Amino acid sequence: MMPLIKDQVAVITGAASGLGWAIAKKLSEQEVSVALLDKNIDQLNQLSRQLKKAAAYEVDIIDENVVAQTIEAIANRFERIDILINSAGITGITNIKSHETSTDNLRLVFDVNFMGSYYTSKYVLPLMLKNNYGRILHIASIAGKEGNAGMLAYSASKAAIIAMTKVQGKEYAETGITINALAPAVIRTALVDALPDEQVKYMTDKIPMKRCGTLEEFASMAGFIVSSENSFTTGFTFDLSGGRATY
Repeated sequence: MMPLIKDQVAVITGAASGLGWAIAKKLSEQEVSVALLDKNIDQLNQLSRQLKKAAAYEVDIIDENVVAQTIEAIANRFERIDILINSAGITGITNIKSHETSTDNLRLVFDVNFMGSYYTSKYVLPLMLKNNYGRILHIASIAGKEGNAGMLAYSASKAAIIAMTKVQGKEYAETGITINALAPAVIRTALVDALPDEQVKYMTDKIPMKRCGTLEEFASMAGFIVSSENSFTTGFTFDLSGGRATY
């Protein structure tokens, strides 16, 4: 029996690595057409050739005009967009206290993590409204709930993602569109591998399971959140924290 998600069209940001690539593979296995967005077009092209129905788009997620044009191009090619997953993200400079932060770096983190998700949802939502159906998933973080010391920009930007999810979930609750977030603790990705060892230890020590989550665990949960079976939950932040989350 084929999953109900078969033949839908998904847009995935940050798809050239990590969380974005993991969910792209998961959805492709379920015969979803995937539009992959990332700045790293060379890697994106290589990866997209491994999938059944995929198209790669070079996108700087902080450029609103480029995002708008890309969403229009995807809609023209596939005729609709059923799923949007915002997984593009950066940590910025970490392991520093607030008074040591760079204002420019903080703005960049907000531009990528929050504004990028805002831009994509802004231009995808009208397409979903025409079809009275859609699934949007913003990738947040446990840091957005609890705040990680030494990660002001990242934690604050992910908190903004959670707030946007609550707002959008309420705004479109009667339209057939669900909008949710997923707040992982540490998932073993290249982004995490690039962090200082003491920063990773600080985060994993807070996880009762005492380990990082896996990309497979992330992709499985994300796959359910954007499926048609997940039809009565919106504006919610799902947990994937190994027992760390307290609310």
